[in-house]
Amino acid sequence: MTDLYNLAKPFLFLLSPETAHKLTIAGLRIAPTKLLFPQKPDNPALKMRLWDRTFPNPVGIAAGFDKNAEAVGKLFDMGFGFVEAGTVTIKPQIGNPKPRIFRCPKHRAVINRMGFPNLGVAKFKSNLEKFLSRKPRPNGVLGLNIGMNKDQTDPAKDYTSLIRTLAPMADYLTINISSPNTPGLRNLQEKGPLTELLTAVLAERKTSCGINPPPVLVKLAPDLSDEQLKDIAGVLTDLKIDGVILTNTTLARPADLPQNFANEKGGLSGAPLTDKATEMIRKFYAMTGGQIPIIGVGGICNAVDAYAKIRAGASLIQVYSGMVYEGPYIACKIKKSLLELLKKDGFTHMEQAIGADHKMMQTTSTEEAYARSA
Repeated sequence: MTDLYNLAKPFLFLLSPETAHKLTIAGLRIAPTKLLFPQKPDNPALKMRLWDRTFPNPVGIAAGFDKNAEAVGKLFDMGFGFVEAGTVTIKPQIGNPKPRIFRCPKHRAVINRMGFPNLGVAKFKSNLEKFLSRKPRPNGVLGLNIGMNKDQTDPAKDYTSLIRTLAPMADYLTINISSPNTPGLRNLQEKGPLTELLTAVLAERKTSCGINPPPVLVKLAPDLSDEQLKDIAGVLTDLKIDGVILTNTTLARPADLPQNFANEKGGLSGAPLTDKATEMIRKFYAMTGGQIPIIGVGGICNAVDAYAKIRAGASLIQVYSGMVYEGPYIACKIKKSLLELLKKDGFTHMEQAIGADHKMMQTTSTEEAYARSA
């Protein structure tokens, strides 16, 4: 099946990226995914338990792929351990003018300036209700990614309204404050606005969800300075935020990108983001002592990319642009190769690999200190 995708990819890439994506979602809705993606139960070594939720495997699909929650069940059929639908906003919005997605196959890169186009929370909720009504529900964890409308001047109103409407349906909620394509959104990552917003979010969650509220995660940009990241880590720790997603797309442009591609405005994702996102995970894990679980995303095209993020501190990982270039069997391929990488390192379970690079550095430092004192 992977070979079939490689044969079809040149023809798909003749289409505009947005057209190809819409056809993919439409195709998934009607495709016999259970036949196309026959699944055995995931190896127990890949099972993760976080936030009182069981993830059958650590490979998820990132927000942005299924903005309107149209194909959630089909994505679980493809082998993902968790699916994050959205970003959804209160009101429908068309997003930024087209064209707004650009590929660079040579560098396995994508630039987008979508601007949260979606059908709004009413349609999103309706689609979720259809998914949740199906029995049995697919084995996996459902995340919902929420954002504010472009014309909203009081962000907390949108986020709290979305929590009120959607939180009871979510296994976890992601507060998206890091897309570069909504004016002013990234300003919410500053210490004061972030504290104010998350205080309102947590209060609304408590009111709306009672004794079993979904965990709240925050999705951050990869372009933060060390000082900004340290401030954010302090806020998230103080407020007892459940987790963080690192990272969103970047505004940076590596020098080796073709100029006509690099000049497009928007967030860059794919392979050029790989190392930058992994380094953000490494820093945040170190700053927080691994106390806040991390979902790693950004430039994951294979199991080696995924494993690097896990060893840097991620408990789970997500793909999106990688699926554009590697095809629909990416989750299955990553899972298979992750088991091989775990075995190679002498680990019997995924949990042992989380933050392993830090533990190795600490061991090395201790040994060096002992050698100097001997």
